[in-house]
Amino acid sequence: MAEGCTHDCSSCGSNCKSKDLRATLREGSCVKKVIGIVSGKGGVGKSLVTALLASKLKKNGFKTAVLDADITGPSIPTSFGVADQKAMGDKTGSIYPVKTESGIQLMSMNFLLEKETDPVLWRGPVIAGAVKQFWTDVVWNDVDYMFVDMPPGTGDVPLTVFQSLPIDGIIVVSSPQQLVRVIVEKAVKMANMMKVPIVGLVENMSYVKCPHCNEEIKVFGESNINGIAKDYGIPVLARIPMSEDISKAIDEGDVERLDAEFLDAAVDLIKAV
Repeated sequence: MAEGCTHDCSSCGSNCKSKDLRATLREGSCVKKVIGIVSGKGGVGKSLVTALLASKLKKNGFKTAVLDADITGPSIPTSFGVADQKAMGDKTGSIYPVKTESGIQLMSMNFLLEKETDPVLWRGPVIAGAVKQFWTDVVWNDVDYMFVDMPPGTGDVPLTVFQSLPIDGIIVVSSPQQLVRVIVEKAVKMANMMKVPIVGLVENMSYVKCPHCNEEIKVFGESNINGIAKDYGIPVLARIPMSEDISKAIDEGDVERLDAEFLDAAVDLIKAV
Protein backbone atom coordinates (compact mmCIF):
# COMPACT_ATOMS: atom_id res chain seq x y z
CA MET A 1 0.00 0.00 0.00
CA ALA A 2 1.48 3.35 -1.09
CA GLU A 3 1.95 6.18 1.36
CA GLY A 4 -1.19 8.30 1.72
CA CYS A 5 -3.38 5.82 -0.14
CA THR A 6 -6.50 4.19 1.24
CA HIS A 7 -6.65 1.15 -1.02
CA ASP A 8 -4.40 -1.72 -1.98
CA CYS A 9 -2.23 -0.15 -4.68
CA SER A 10 -1.39 -3.56 -6.10
CA SER A 11 -4.95 -3.60 -7.39
CA CYS A 12 -4.23 -0.75 -9.79
CA GLY A 13 -0.53 -1.33 -10.30
CA SER A 14 1.42 1.56 -11.71
CA ASN A 15 -1.79 3.57 -12.12
CA CYS A 16 -1.63 4.67 -8.49
CA LYS A 17 0.79 7.58 -8.43
CA SER A 18 0.82 8.33 -4.72
CA LYS A 19 3.99 6.26 -4.22
CA ASP A 20 6.20 8.47 -6.42
CA LEU A 21 4.93 11.98 -5.80
CA ARG A 22 7.23 14.90 -5.27
CA ALA A 23 4.41 16.39 -3.21
CA THR A 24 2.91 13.72 -0.97
CA LEU A 25 -0.80 13.12 -0.66
CA ARG A 26 -2.47 13.44 2.72
CA GLU A 27 -2.85 10.22 4.68
CA GLY A 28 -6.17 8.68 3.70
CA SER A 29 -6.02 10.11 0.17
CA CYS A 30 -5.65 8.33 -3.15
CA VAL A 31 -5.65 9.80 -6.65
CA LYS A 32 -5.06 7.43 -9.56
CA LYS A 33 -4.91 9.74 -12.59
CA VAL A 34 -4.28 13.49 -12.84
CA ILE A 35 -5.18 15.47 -15.97
CA GLY A 36 -4.25 19.15 -16.29
CA ILE A 37 -6.43 21.54 -18.31
CA VAL A 38 -4.24 24.32 -19.67
CA SER A 39 -3.96 27.16 -22.13
CA GLY A 40 -1.54 29.97 -22.78
CA LYS A 41 -4.20 32.65 -22.31
CA GLY A 42 -7.38 33.34 -20.37
CA GLY A 43 -10.96 33.36 -21.56
CA VAL A 44 -10.82 30.31 -23.82
CA GLY A 45 -12.89 28.01 -21.58
CA LYS A 46 -10.53 25.91 -19.45
CA SER A 47 -12.96 25.86 -16.53
CA LEU A 48 -15.82 24.86 -18.82
CA VAL A 49 -13.81 21.96 -20.25
CA THR A 50 -12.71 20.93 -16.74
CA ALA A 51 -16.26 20.91 -15.39
CA LEU A 52 -17.67 19.07 -18.40
CA LEU A 53 -14.99 16.36 -18.35
CA ALA A 54 -15.34 15.76 -14.61
CA SER A 55 -19.10 15.46 -15.03
CA LYS A 56 -18.84 13.26 -18.12
CA LEU A 57 -16.48 10.75 -16.50
CA LYS A 58 -18.61 10.72 -13.35
CA LYS A 59 -21.56 9.68 -15.52
CA ASN A 60 -19.31 6.95 -16.94
CA GLY A 61 -19.04 5.46 -13.46
CA PHE A 62 -15.71 6.91 -12.32
CA LYS A 63 -14.96 8.85 -9.14
CA THR A 64 -13.84 12.29 -10.25
CA ALA A 65 -12.45 15.41 -8.63
CA VAL A 66 -11.47 18.96 -9.58
CA LEU A 67 -8.51 20.80 -8.09
CA ASP A 68 -9.16 24.45 -8.95
CA ALA A 69 -5.67 25.88 -9.39
CA ASP A 70 -6.96 29.25 -10.60
CA ILE A 71 -6.57 30.83 -7.16
CA THR A 72 -7.30 34.44 -8.11
CA GLY A 73 -10.14 33.75 -10.53
CA PRO A 74 -11.93 30.55 -9.52
CA SER A 75 -15.13 29.68 -11.35
CA ILE A 76 -15.49 25.96 -10.64
CA PRO A 77 -17.72 26.42 -7.53
CA THR A 78 -20.21 28.51 -9.53
CA SER A 79 -20.30 26.02 -12.40
CA PHE A 80 -21.32 23.23 -10.03
CA GLY A 81 -23.74 25.33 -7.98
CA VAL A 82 -21.77 25.10 -4.72
CA ALA A 83 -20.38 28.64 -4.50
CA ASP A 84 -22.05 29.17 -1.12
CA GLN A 85 -20.38 26.16 0.51
CA LYS A 86 -17.18 26.05 2.57
CA ALA A 87 -14.47 23.43 2.85
CA MET A 88 -14.27 21.94 6.33
CA GLY A 89 -11.13 20.95 8.25
CA ASP A 90 -10.18 19.15 11.44
CA LYS A 91 -7.61 19.52 14.21
CA THR A 92 -5.07 17.40 12.30
CA GLY A 93 -4.88 19.98 9.53
CA SER A 94 -6.81 17.88 7.05
CA ILE A 95 -9.16 19.71 4.67
CA TYR A 96 -12.20 17.98 3.20
CA PRO A 97 -13.35 18.82 -0.32
CA VAL A 98 -16.82 20.06 -1.14
CA LYS A 99 -18.94 17.50 -2.98
CA THR A 100 -21.33 18.26 -5.82
CA GLU A 101 -24.82 16.82 -6.19
CA SER A 102 -23.46 13.78 -8.06
CA GLY A 103 -20.50 13.33 -5.71
CA ILE A 104 -17.67 15.04 -7.61
CA GLN A 105 -15.01 16.21 -5.13
CA LEU A 106 -14.00 19.87 -5.48
CA MET A 107 -11.36 22.08 -3.91
CA SER A 108 -11.22 25.79 -4.71
CA MET A 109 -9.95 28.93 -3.05
CA ASN A 110 -13.50 30.26 -2.88
CA PHE A 111 -14.35 27.50 -0.39
CA LEU A 112 -11.88 29.09 2.04
CA LEU A 113 -12.87 32.76 1.65
CA GLU A 114 -15.42 34.50 3.85
CA LYS A 115 -17.13 35.86 0.73
CA GLU A 116 -16.71 34.49 -2.78
CA THR A 117 -16.17 38.05 -4.06
CA ASP A 118 -13.19 38.67 -1.74
CA PRO A 119 -10.03 39.16 -3.83
CA VAL A 120 -6.89 37.10 -3.25
CA LEU A 121 -4.02 39.63 -3.16
CA TRP A 122 -1.08 37.25 -3.17
CA ARG A 123 2.13 37.14 -5.15
CA GLY A 124 2.95 34.25 -7.46
CA PRO A 125 4.98 32.02 -5.13
CA VAL A 126 2.29 32.19 -2.41
CA ILE A 127 -0.40 31.31 -4.94
CA ALA A 128 1.69 28.39 -6.19
CA GLY A 129 2.14 27.22 -2.60
CA ALA A 130 -1.61 27.26 -2.04
CA VAL A 131 -2.14 25.06 -5.09
CA LYS A 132 0.40 22.58 -3.76
CA GLN A 133 -1.44 22.54 -0.41
CA PHE A 134 -4.66 21.66 -2.22
CA TRP A 135 -2.86 18.45 -3.17
CA THR A 136 -1.07 17.75 0.11
CA ASP A 137 -3.61 18.90 2.74
CA VAL A 138 -6.94 17.89 1.19
CA VAL A 139 -8.29 14.40 1.82
CA TRP A 140 -9.10 13.11 -1.67
CA ASN A 141 -11.23 9.99 -1.35
CA ASP A 142 -10.21 7.25 -3.82
CA VAL A 143 -10.30 9.45 -6.94
CA ASP A 144 -10.10 7.77 -10.34
CA TYR A 145 -9.61 10.98 -12.32
CA MET A 146 -8.63 14.38 -10.97
CA PHE A 147 -8.80 17.39 -13.28
CA VAL A 148 -6.62 20.38 -12.46
CA ASP A 149 -8.11 23.63 -13.75
CA MET A 150 -5.02 25.78 -14.31
CA PRO A 151 -4.75 29.55 -14.58
CA PRO A 152 -3.68 30.92 -17.98
CA GLY A 153 -0.08 31.26 -19.03
CA THR A 154 3.17 29.48 -18.27
CA GLY A 155 4.04 31.04 -14.91
CA ASP A 156 4.35 29.97 -11.28
CA VAL A 157 1.21 27.85 -10.93
CA PRO A 158 1.53 25.70 -14.08
CA LEU A 159 5.22 25.23 -13.30
CA THR A 160 4.42 24.16 -9.73
CA VAL A 161 1.73 21.74 -10.91
CA PHE A 162 4.00 20.17 -13.54
CA GLN A 163 6.87 19.80 -11.07
CA SER A 164 4.97 18.78 -7.92
CA LEU A 165 1.96 16.75 -9.05
CA PRO A 166 2.07 13.42 -10.91
CA ILE A 167 0.47 14.75 -14.10
CA ASP A 168 -0.53 11.87 -16.37
CA GLY A 169 -1.40 14.19 -19.24
CA ILE A 170 -2.71 17.61 -20.18
CA ILE A 171 -5.49 18.86 -22.41
CA VAL A 172 -4.81 22.16 -24.16
CA VAL A 173 -7.84 24.40 -24.69
CA SER A 174 -8.01 26.92 -27.51
CA SER A 175 -10.45 29.03 -29.50
CA PRO A 176 -10.55 29.49 -33.30
CA GLN A 177 -8.88 32.92 -33.62
CA GLN A 178 -5.50 33.11 -35.37
CA LEU A 179 -4.04 35.01 -32.38
CA VAL A 180 -4.66 32.00 -30.14
CA ARG A 181 -2.39 29.78 -32.23
CA VAL A 182 0.74 31.47 -30.84
CA ILE A 183 -0.59 31.24 -27.29
CA VAL A 184 -1.53 27.58 -27.63
CA GLU A 185 1.89 26.76 -29.04
CA LYS A 186 3.47 28.25 -25.90
CA ALA A 187 1.44 25.87 -23.72
CA VAL A 188 2.31 22.90 -25.95
CA LYS A 189 6.01 23.76 -25.91
CA MET A 190 5.99 24.18 -22.12
CA ALA A 191 4.47 20.72 -21.74
CA ASN A 192 7.10 19.26 -24.05
CA MET A 193 9.90 20.98 -22.13
CA MET A 194 8.50 19.61 -18.85
CA LYS A 195 8.08 16.16 -20.45
CA VAL A 196 4.36 16.13 -19.68
CA PRO A 197 2.25 14.05 -22.11
CA ILE A 198 -0.34 15.94 -24.15
CA VAL A 199 -3.64 14.08 -24.44
CA GLY A 200 -4.92 16.44 -27.13
CA LEU A 201 -6.53 19.75 -28.05
CA VAL A 202 -10.04 21.00 -27.37
CA GLU A 203 -11.37 23.97 -29.29
CA ASN A 204 -14.03 26.01 -27.50
CA MET A 205 -16.41 28.51 -29.16
CA SER A 206 -15.82 26.60 -32.37
CA TYR A 207 -19.13 27.45 -34.03
CA VAL A 208 -22.77 28.41 -33.53
CA LYS A 209 -25.43 26.07 -34.84
CA CYS A 210 -28.31 27.80 -36.63
CA PRO A 211 -31.57 26.97 -34.78
CA HIS A 212 -33.49 26.89 -38.09
CA CYS A 213 -31.29 24.92 -40.49
CA ASN A 214 -28.57 23.43 -38.23
CA GLU A 215 -25.82 25.04 -40.31
CA GLU A 216 -22.58 25.53 -38.37
CA ILE A 217 -21.72 29.23 -38.40
CA LYS A 218 -18.05 29.93 -37.68
CA VAL A 219 -18.26 33.21 -35.81
CA PHE A 220 -14.48 33.58 -35.48
CA GLY A 221 -13.68 32.36 -38.99
CA GLU A 222 -11.91 29.20 -40.04
CA SER A 223 -10.26 27.28 -37.23
CA ASN A 224 -6.49 26.91 -36.85
CA ILE A 225 -6.66 23.87 -34.59
CA ASN A 226 -6.03 21.28 -37.31
CA GLY A 227 -2.82 23.03 -38.28
CA ILE A 228 -1.58 23.08 -34.68
CA ALA A 229 -2.53 19.43 -34.22
CA LYS A 230 -0.68 18.42 -37.39
CA ASP A 231 2.42 20.46 -36.57
CA TYR A 232 2.80 18.89 -33.13
CA GLY A 233 1.39 15.43 -33.82
CA ILE A 234 -1.41 15.63 -31.25
CA PRO A 235 -5.11 14.83 -31.76
CA VAL A 236 -8.07 17.18 -31.77
CA LEU A 237 -10.34 15.83 -29.04
CA ALA A 238 -13.39 18.04 -29.44
CA ARG A 239 -14.89 21.18 -30.90
CA ILE A 240 -17.31 22.79 -28.45
CA PRO A 241 -20.07 24.96 -29.90
CA MET A 242 -21.20 28.32 -28.58
CA SER A 243 -24.51 27.34 -27.02
CA GLU A 244 -27.11 29.12 -24.95
CA ASP A 245 -27.84 25.83 -23.16
CA ILE A 246 -24.20 25.41 -22.11
CA SER A 247 -23.92 29.02 -21.00
CA LYS A 248 -27.16 28.81 -19.03
CA ALA A 249 -26.14 25.57 -17.30
CA ILE A 250 -22.83 27.10 -16.18
CA ASP A 251 -24.44 30.33 -14.97
CA GLU A 252 -27.07 28.40 -13.02
CA GLY A 253 -24.56 25.97 -11.49
CA ASP A 254 -26.08 23.05 -13.32
CA VAL A 255 -23.17 21.82 -15.43
CA GLU A 256 -23.72 18.21 -14.33
CA ARG A 257 -26.96 17.99 -16.32
CA LEU A 258 -25.23 18.55 -19.66
CA ASP A 259 -24.63 15.46 -21.81
CA ALA A 260 -21.69 17.03 -23.72
CA GLU A 261 -21.70 14.37 -26.45
CA PHE A 262 -19.01 16.38 -28.26
CA LEU A 263 -16.56 15.21 -25.56
CA ASP A 264 -17.05 11.47 -26.15
CA ALA A 265 -13.77 11.14 -28.04
CA ALA A 266 -11.92 13.08 -25.35
CA VAL A 267 -13.30 10.79 -22.65
CA ASP A 268 -12.20 7.70 -24.58
CA LEU A 269 -8.63 9.02 -24.85
CA ILE A 270 -8.53 10.03 -21.19
CA LYS A 271 -9.53 6.48 -20.23
CA ALA A 272 -6.56 5.24 -22.22
CA VAL A 273 -4.04 7.48 -20.40
